[in-house]
Amino acid sequence: MITKSDLLKSKHLVLQDIENKQLSIQLSLDGFSFCITNTGLNKIILFRKYDFLDRNPSTTTLLSNIKAIFNEETLLHLNYSKVLVIHVNNLSAFIPKPLFDEKNIQNYIKFNNKIFDSDYFTYDDIKNQDMVSVFAPYINVNNFLIDQYGGFEYKHFSSVLVENLLQKHTVSNANALFIHVQKKHFEVIVTNHKKLILYNTFSYKTKEDFMYYILFVIEQLQLDVETIRLQLIGLIKEGDELYNIAYKYIRNISFLKNRTSKNTILEIDDDIIRSYFTLFNASS
Repeated sequence: MITKSDLLKSKHLVLQDIENKQLSIQLSLDGFSFCITNTGLNKIILFRKYDFLDRNPSTTTLLSNIKAIFNEETLLHLNYSKVLVIHVNNLSAFIPKPLFDEKNIQNYIKFNNKIFDSDYFTYDDIKNQDMVSVFAPYINVNNFLIDQYGGFEYKHFSSVLVENLLQKHTVSNANALFIHVQKKHFEVIVTNHKKLILYNTFSYKTKEDFMYYILFVIEQLQLDVETIRLQLIGLIKEGDELYNIAYKYIRNISFLKNRTSKNTILEIDDDIIRSYFTLFNASS
């Protein structure tokens, strides 16, 4: 089952004159979202999302769901000046460049994840950092999108997330703790002096799971729970159970401030920008 939400649509959405329009897509086993940006004006003119409600999600059901969306969405069939696709999964790892050998690329993933001979691995260069992000994209979806668009750029969402946090949201002389919340898992990012100290993904079912892993990271890195600044991103709002339990243990909590320039023309709700941080910041 697929549910659709039209979260942002400009009254001035024009299907013609797409020379300066970029299509950005974000996809995962449990959802698909996309936005259209007028790159000349740096203006988002449409944002739409689909939630997948499969009981047993897989790369096969993902492709089936995406094909169903493409059968419905006229906007996805236009010829854009640029198409960017963001893959969301836990098959990724950050590797310092001095330790990176492309010939052994699959080895960086296999120790922490179950991989298959059919898996394809690639990597993103992280801007202004001496490291790369190795990851396995949804290759069956990429093959389908090649048929739709020919060439397109694709990245792992962790690359976009960490790159933006280090460039725009990290204080140069202090530890910073970021939590990026998704439906069934969340990412913990710790930075110091504009360098990545830790990145990890944790699955959770309850708010207690959520808090346990955060406190575990704080303890292992010997951070001070009384002084560390926790900034929240993703599917979390003030007053929900994840926010309330985090605030119970860590008082210095705030929501990540929006620093993308794409909302300077259209007013976009801050909750939406935080929830889809990687989609809106992938090329800003």
